[in-house]
Amino acid sequence: MKLIILYNNYPDFSLDNEGLCVYTLPDTALLKDSKPFFIPDFAHPCTVQGHLVARICRLGRSISERFAHRYYDAITIGATFTAEQLRKELAAQHKPWDLAVGFDGAAAIGKFVPLYSNTELKNSEEVSGVNQHFRPLPSNIRFSLHCNEQQIIQGFSGGMQNHLDKVIAEISKHYTLRQGDLIFTGCPQPPHEVKINDRITGFIEHEKVLRFNVK
Repeated sequence: MKLIILYNNYPDFSLDNEGLCVYTLPDTALLKDSKPFFIPDFAHPCTVQGHLVARICRLGRSISERFAHRYYDAITIGATFTAEQLRKELAAQHKPWDLAVGFDGAAAIGKFVPLYSNTELKNSEEVSGVNQHFRPLPSNIRFSLHCNEQQIIQGFSGGMQNHLDKVIAEISKHYTLRQGDLIFTGCPQPPHEVKINDRITGFIEHEKVLRFNVK
């Protein structure tokens, strides 16, 4: 499984470099099933960002943007954590950020929300094993991340500078995408510092799909 993270995909928040930034995390960074996030000793301050996350549903490489919508089937909220001071130090030395963003538990995900109902899929036509009902990610999906019941990040899918289909077309030139891979589509606002005993929740529209505690 690959965890593919996008930075600089929303106009209101970007990091030091210009243009879309893509990097991957090891699968050991994945945190799920509402397990608590433990702040590492080296992560002070530790910040969190909220993403809309898409789940890849089939194998593909060098995917055309025209057909990219056939390669994902569900979304959720993801929370990525950064050892902020360490990231800045690594960036200043022109070194990779891996140590600051790829540590164990640094990428939490919630419950997945299918983009299509079973009825829709059952009634739609399949061509060459691909369900023809699939369509591009809608532009009106709103999502938010909350800390201790206070909203800290909000965004909507239409705010992305690079639509998910375009992203899939680009990254599939470099990586083979496999079923179960996750794409964190970017954080729309600046990160929020977290502390021990914080409670993190995430929503797609009004449905709570993510919740866990910070330890």
